[in-house]
Amino acid sequence: MTPFAKGRLTLRVIPATIPSATPYCGQSGLEGSVMGDASYASKGLRVVLLGTGTPNAEPDRSGPSVAIVVGDASYLVDCGPGVVRRATAAQAVGIEALEPKKLTRLFLTHLHSDHTAGYPDLILTPWVLDREEPLEVYGPTGTQAMTEHILAAYSEDIRDRLSGLEPIEAGGYLAQAHEIKSGVVYEDDQVTVEAFPVVHGSLPSFGYKFRAPDRIIVISGDTAPTETVVKAVRGCDVLIHEVYSSSRFELLPPAWRRYHSKMHTSTRDLAEIAAEARPGLVILYHQLSWGATEEELLAEIRDRYDGHVVSGQDLDVY
Repeated sequence: MTPFAKGRLTLRVIPATIPSATPYCGQSGLEGSVMGDASYASKGLRVVLLGTGTPNAEPDRSGPSVAIVVGDASYLVDCGPGVVRRATAAQAVGIEALEPKKLTRLFLTHLHSDHTAGYPDLILTPWVLDREEPLEVYGPTGTQAMTEHILAAYSEDIRDRLSGLEPIEAGGYLAQAHEIKSGVVYEDDQVTVEAFPVVHGSLPSFGYKFRAPDRIIVISGDTAPTETVVKAVRGCDVLIHEVYSSSRFELLPPAWRRYHSKMHTSTRDLAEIAAEARPGLVILYHQLSWGATEEELLAEIRDRYDGHVVSGQDLDVY
């Protein structure tokens, strides 16, 4: 692990030992380098964990959000609490694609509050910080209504900034919502983004697969284990997947055991998914440990899966 700190901000670059069949996966290409190196923008696809938390208010883990970075372009998946400040922390130590005014693409897995509480922040703060173009948002049914309600809630703020003395771009506060179905939902010169359905209670929910020339990244979002997830993961370089501790699950009250078993993925289930689909690297996020240590959580998976797996932390780069 190569840390780079600026002030109180620390970003970890994770060099990984990957089997030769997947030589690129998890290799940052930045080992031993400084994150502020100007050559960073020319690197291939990178994964930046902006938030690895859950609904629990953990001080070291912001709400769920993952940034896919290719050169000077960024693509955010979910926007939990603290998303813009985490992006700014990454930008401050060299990832210029995460400068707030460059945050213009968002993909929502589902509309639970821990994955969307940062949505007003992502609409408004980058606008105040000189974003000139609308935020393009892709998400499940309900995304349009959520977007309209947020803009209505902040209508007085928007009116005052536009009509007052503040020198601000007129279009930067807008958010264009695109309600999606399964399949390819976005494509540009850098990436193709495919949505696939996942099971997370009654909410319409998706995982996302990002294809770039050098890597394929899969982000599960919140989901119970399904064959659809296994199919999406096959052939990917990096799988970023939610997880809960199988051992600590047994200590929960019956109502919570029933809930989590239907809504989320245990360490045992994730080990079986990974063993069948064989991703190059598994990164744990949205970790429900209930007191288990990171080492214990990883051991629960490694007991049934012999591939490469790591516990993600905020501001890790892969």
